[in-house]
Amino acid sequence: MALEDKIEIIEMALRDYMKLKEVPSLLLEAMEYSLFPGGKRFRPLLVLSSCEAVGGHLSDALPVACAIELIHNYSLIHDDLPCMDNDDFRRGKPSTHKKFGCALAVLAGDALLTYAFEILSSSLSGNLLKDVIFEIAYAAGPSGMVGGQVLDITEGRIEDIHSKKTMALIRASSRCGGLVGGATFEELDTLTRYGE
Repeated sequence: MALEDKIEIIEMALRDYMKLKEVPSLLLEAMEYSLFPGGKRFRPLLVLSSCEAVGGHLSDALPVACAIELIHNYSLIHDDLPCMDNDDFRRGKPSTHKKFGCALAVLAGDALLTYAFEILSSSLSGNLLKDVIFEIAYAAGPSGMVGGQVLDITEGRIEDIHSKKTMALIRASSRCGGLVGGATFEELDTLTRYGE
C-alpha cells in the first residue's frame, strides 16, 4: 500500500478516535488542536509499515499506530511549555499553551497520553498487549522521552537527548508494528536496528 494511502487511513482513524463524547469540549478542542493538522505521521507510518513488512494486517496495527501518534503529540505539547523549551509555535501555528494557556495544555497532553493507553488496552489482549505497552511505556518514560527531556533542560549531550527524545519512540514504533504483525525474533531484531 502506498504511503499516501496509509496516511489517509491514519488520519481517518485518528479522527474516529477523537469522537469522544464524555470529554469537556475545551479539553477535546485542545487535544485536537495539537493533533490536527498533523505533521508527517512518521511514527504511525512506521508502525503500519513494520507490521506489513512481517506479513501482518494493517487493521491490527492501526490502533497501535494511532496510540503512538497521540503519545508523540503529548510530548510535543509538553516540550513546547514555557518551563521546558518555551516554544511559541508548532507546525506553523501557535503552540497549544499559547492558544489555550499552560494549564489546559498540560491537561491536553496528559489526556492524549492516557487515552493512548486506553486505546491500546481496548484493542489488544494477552501477551501482545503486555509487550506493546511495555515497549511504548519504556520509550515514553524515564528511560526514554521523559529522560531525554530532562537532559534537554539540563544541557545534556545532544546525542543522548536525541537518542531518548526522538529515537526511543521511533524504535518502539518499529518494534510494535513487528509485534502486532507476528514478527519472528530475527525480524524483530532487524526492525529494532532499523528504528535506531
